[in-house]
Formats: sequence, C-alpha cells, structure tokens
Amino acid sequence: MRGEGRLVVVYGDYECPFCAVLDHRLAELDVRMCFRHFPVRSSHPRAWPAACAAEAAGRQGHFWPMHDALFADQGRLEDPHLWARAESLGLDVERFDADRRSESVLATVKSSFRAGVRCGVVTTPSAFLDGVLHPGRTVLDHF
Repeated sequence: MRGEGRLVVVYGDYECPFCAVLDHRLAELDVRMCFRHFPVRSSHPRAWPAACAAEAAGRQGHFWPMHDALFADQGRLEDPHLWARAESLGLDVERFDADRRSESVLATVKSSFRAGVRCGVVTTPSAFLDGVLHPGRTVLDHF
C-alpha cells in the first residue's frame, strides 16, 4: 500500500492502458492505494508475467518501483525487458527471475485475481472507493 488519505483498492492489469491512466491519476491524489492483480489473459497475454514480475520485485522490497516501471512502458513486458527493469532497480536478477516463475508468486497473483472475482470485479480497471465498486473505464470518471 502506498500514499495517505482515503483508501482506494484497485484491481488492475499491467497491459491495460486504462489501468495505466488510473494509476497515474491516483498517484497525483491524496489517497492510499492498494493494488490487486487482475490480469485479463483473453485480451492481455503479457499481464500475468508482468504481475508475477511485480510480485517478485516485491520480494526484494521493490514492488512499487516495478509497478511504476511496468505501467510506464506497457509495450515492453517480455522477459528481456523485465530482466532489464529488475537490473535497473538494483535487484538480484537471478533471484527475481526464479521468484517470478515460482509457484508461490503465481499463487499470490491467482489469489488476488480470485478475490477480485469474489468481490464482483469483471474488468479492468476496477476500484473500490469507500467500499463501492467502480468497474471498468467508468472508474476514470471518479478520479
């Protein structure tokens, strides 16, 4: 979680351009953001590996820097670019790569996705503000 102020729980996908817009807007507001993975494989095949990359970076204390880097360059989410990001963040790249491919990181991403489904999330971006779900692109109207 990062920031201060009102809590916003975001379900997002690192390949979704609307998620990047929402992330940028939230970064400029006085809110506490909790990010949950909701990679949509059908339209964003690189979103799952990107979510695992963010979680793996988090194991080395760099979730938010990786999160920001993934949204900043959504066109480059393949392995060589993920490794380059990890290296630029000062991560142990071998550990990063092993972690992002691990069952425990995959389980974390799956758990986040399933929690979103249980809460009524069906698309990205989706955000909960004061416990109210704002689904899809309409969430951009609230921020």
